[in-house]
Amino acid sequence: MQLHHEVHGRSGPFLLLVHGLLSSRAQWRPNLVALSQHFRPVVVELLGHGRSPSPDEPDAYRPSTYVAGFEALRASLGAERWLVCGQSLGAALTLRYALAHPERIPAHVITNSNSAFASEAWAEAVKPGMEALQQRLSAEGRAAMESVPIHPKNARHLPPQAKADLVADCALHDPVGIGFTASVTVPSSPVREQARHNRVPTLMVHGTRERRFREHAAWAAANVPRLEVVPVEAGHAVNLESPTVFDETVARWLRQTEIL
Repeated sequence: MQLHHEVHGRSGPFLLLVHGLLSSRAQWRPNLVALSQHFRPVVVELLGHGRSPSPDEPDAYRPSTYVAGFEALRASLGAERWLVCGQSLGAALTLRYALAHPERIPAHVITNSNSAFASEAWAEAVKPGMEALQQRLSAEGRAAMESVPIHPKNARHLPPQAKADLVADCALHDPVGIGFTASVTVPSSPVREQARHNRVPTLMVHGTRERRFREHAAWAAANVPRLEVVPVEAGHAVNLESPTVFDETVARWLRQTEIL
């Protein structure tokens, strides 16, 4: 897997940052200055997104392939261990990675991720719609992509510059890769039951204004070992809506866990 990645900062442990569906490296732009004071952020872009390739092989988009890709990237950086952070669909992928390779990850940060904590029934229910979206994207291209409700242009709570950056990067997304992400990655992403066996200290920065995630946050708090949940007055994109609070929360938690 050849994910586009960029390394920021000059010192400290590497910190992998993984965005969600229809996002890009711009997801983390407001956080990089603060995070680089403690870490070397490694920003990746998912397949079909931004500057990453868009393979036409469905298996490339499976969560297990991402796990292998993250491990390969860690090794290429020469890092024995690194921190990881996932947002939305990215959190589902980093959770799976942490479950597969706990020895490589001293700490893990996630934000709201409905796909990560969804049930198997949800995965089956969502699959036909995601397959239909893939067919639309294949037939109609970018016009179909822009009609997706979670397209950044439809966001109502993002700061103007963050929204503009995300919308600009959407011009680089490949409809083929977005279609495979929707039809292959998303339905395969839930780790609800596996997360009961988590061994990595994990922080969930929970944007409490996202109503549909509240049940998932409560379930995770009650069932995922080594998880601490910190509520923040924000919505789904908590690191963009409240970047200073997010950055300070992450740094404070890592100090408390003696990782910083």
